[in-house]
Amino acid sequence: MKQWVTLMDGIDRLQVQEVPEPIDIKEDEVLVRINAVAINHRDIKIINGDFKGRYATPTDPMVPTSDASGTIVKVGRPAAATKWREGDRVLGLVRPTHLTGPTRSEHHALGLGFPQPGVLTEYRVFSASGLVQIPQGLSFEEAATLPIAATTAWMALNWDRPIDRPVRGPQTVVLLQGTGGVSIHALQQATALGLTTIVTSSSDEKLLKAQELGATHTVNYNTTPEWADEVLNLTQGKGADIIVETGGPETMPQSVRAVAEGGVISAVGVLTGMTEEKPQLAIGLSLINRNAVLKGINIGPRDRVEEMMRLYQQEDIHPIINRCFKFDGAKDALTYMKDGFHFGKVVIKVNED
Repeated sequence: MKQWVTLMDGIDRLQVQEVPEPIDIKEDEVLVRINAVAINHRDIKIINGDFKGRYATPTDPMVPTSDASGTIVKVGRPAAATKWREGDRVLGLVRPTHLTGPTRSEHHALGLGFPQPGVLTEYRVFSASGLVQIPQGLSFEEAATLPIAATTAWMALNWDRPIDRPVRGPQTVVLLQGTGGVSIHALQQATALGLTTIVTSSSDEKLLKAQELGATHTVNYNTTPEWADEVLNLTQGKGADIIVETGGPETMPQSVRAVAEGGVISAVGVLTGMTEEKPQLAIGLSLINRNAVLKGINIGPRDRVEEMMRLYQQEDIHPIINRCFKFDGAKDALTYMKDGFHFGKVVIKVNED
């Protein structure tokens, strides 16, 4: 079988390996034929070595990426056979042991795509507990987008809510930064829950697409660089109850200005960089003044994934896929996403049925 591998030295240095298909599996494992892989910014940062200070550089080439869907082709017995059977359509959890509650170091240690081998391969062995059934009506390509981006979006909106009691109603205003995978999943989820949404982007074309998906308001941050003022204007001075903060250092000061009193800034990304370069008022003091919460969101556990997928099935939500690439075009897919051309998710088709 074929698999892509990296030494965390750049997209252009990715290589294809020919390796034997897995044969032996443990009693609590299953073998999955990978159908589709969705790309995340995390994957690109790992491949490009941006996290070398956080993760040790692998001594041997390693399979990257973390989000995949596929078909079970072999089931370990007796343990795995109590839950799965051959032919089941499944998606993999990024952290297979993270079943409930907050993410902890032991969950990180078993994360797919790093530090454990990823899913950009034709076949992979998974633990039986590290898989979730794909809802009826979702394609493999759509399902592959759910593990990181959709789960992160769901947790950004509902991390403090009881399971199966998500936030609902137009009285809750959600600010979504950009039109990448997390933000578009959050837009679809918020629309299904009846929330009021504000989407920011530098592209009027992408903002028009966001409106077509149900965005209540849109703001172009190129033509309106002080977008926090516009958020306050659109909400009659109240601000956004929930901010899905994808930018990081360059956008956080305006997010703090735009958050409602008692609101939440769900920090999910650092697209503008990982260090602060401009002097700014202490974030802590600003949060105190707004009586607001800054919450770091780091994907989510299995029970929250299953909760989210119930909404997708009930509301017939279909993730937005911007473009699909073939397996041998993985480098092109990663570059396309890195360059920011996408609206929604970028997917690689591995095995096409």
